[in-house]
Amino acid sequence: MSEARIASAVDRIEKALARIETQAALSRHSGPSSALAQKHENLREQVSESLAELDNLIAGLDR
Repeated sequence: MSEARIASAVDRIEKALARIETQAALSRHSGPSSALAQKHENLREQVSESLAELDNLIAGLDR
């Protein structure tokens, strides 16, 4: 690899790292984890309801 290509690759890597660091800092301050926690809780409730419905259907088959 030529020196110019190496320098270009290093420059792109450094810019990508800066973007990653910026996004990491923003995510720590903006609270998307609370939004993710809410989505997780909603999904948990939906799964629990579906499992309860399946349990009732299976219990009905045993009769």
